[in-house]
Amino acid sequence: MSKLTFHPTTQHLPEIRPAPVQRAWMDATPESFAYRCLPLNIANAHGWEILSPMGFEAYWTGGAHTSDIRILPTDTEPMMALSHFGSGVLTFHVGYLIRTAPGFDLWIGGPINRPKDGIAALTGIMETDWAPYSFTMNWLFTRRDHVVRFEKGEPICHVFPVERGRLEAQDPEIVPLEQDPALKAEHDAWHQLRQTFLETLPNAGSEAQRQKWQKHYFRGVMPDGSPGHPDHRTKVNLKCPVGRG
Repeated sequence: MSKLTFHPTTQHLPEIRPAPVQRAWMDATPESFAYRCLPLNIANAHGWEILSPMGFEAYWTGGAHTSDIRILPTDTEPMMALSHFGSGVLTFHVGYLIRTAPGFDLWIGGPINRPKDGIAALTGIMETDWAPYSFTMNWLFTRRDHVVRFEKGEPICHVFPVERGRLEAQDPEIVPLEQDPALKAEHDAWHQLRQTFLETLPNAGSEAQRQKWQKHYFRGVMPDGSPGHPDHRTKVNLKCPVGRG
């Protein structure tokens, strides 16, 4: 089992949690239909979130100086957000030095599929299996003079390990689907099912209306209903960090 270790670097530690599947904007979709997209659900929960220990508002006046970002606390908790780099970049100290297992880097980014108006999370990948260096989480303002609010307990950073060198080991190529007749037949069968489903969905009393949505991928089955891959999953079950020492 690979270790993922969070070493505290401050007395006022932000909370760490397995990233939840739920998103407010997905809840707000009619009948919460956004949760029917399994790739979204898996991505939402694919890692751990670091939560803001304080609430605050901030805005950027449009300049390149550090003073062009104004931060206004909304509670009395220790301030872990600051303007350090300038150029509209808002910086968070995450409060931990994170170590991964040998051969694993750390993907560092904003909370996945949780857009925020007026500011965008920046993404980094760091060799955390050897480096004794902590990192900051950075967000870039996308609009000047627009007040952005972060609530206490809101996720500000999302992390998960990635195996170093795995991407470089890939050998990408473009191959006509016709060169894999079995895969083409399966794709064509799914495409026909999908087209028929969409065409009949508006018809009152149709089978498509009864189903509401097609579940082949969600259920992990082939277009003909036969079992797909045995490793198919519909959720991610991550462990909470456990304190030691």
